[in-house]
Amino acid sequence: QVQLIESGGGLVQAGGSLRLSCAASGRTVSTYAMGWFRQAPGKEREFAAGISRSGSVTLYSDSVKGRFAISRDSAKNTVYLQMDSLKPEDTAVYYCAVDWTTSRGLRTQSHDYDYWGQGTQVTVSS
Repeated sequence: QVQLIESGGGLVQAGGSLRLSCAASGRTVSTYAMGWFRQAPGKEREFAAGISRSGSVTLYSDSVKGRFAISRDSAKNTVYLQMDSLKPEDTAVYYCAVDWTTSRGLRTQSHDYDYWGQGTQVTVSS
């Protein structure tokens, strides 16, 4: 059984940076597409960023494009989300997820992802 553990969240001022990590154990995720989603209070979970199985393709929501960068280290079985120029509206719980289906490209809908971590809180103060 895979476990996805997110870390790196915290409180940061607007304009600051954070780097989130999603470490997998129990099963390799290095050959599967991974995504970062976020959920703000009272809102639905939304796609933030995704990375393909090879790591050569990345996808971002319009709200984070140009400020966030997703990457992966297959040797460490870990996916990262570098978040720069943070805004108060980025405040949310951030989740990583894995898509076990290998026959399709990157997905942006949460129901396309099969396993989720517990999340890490990111709070951006103004």
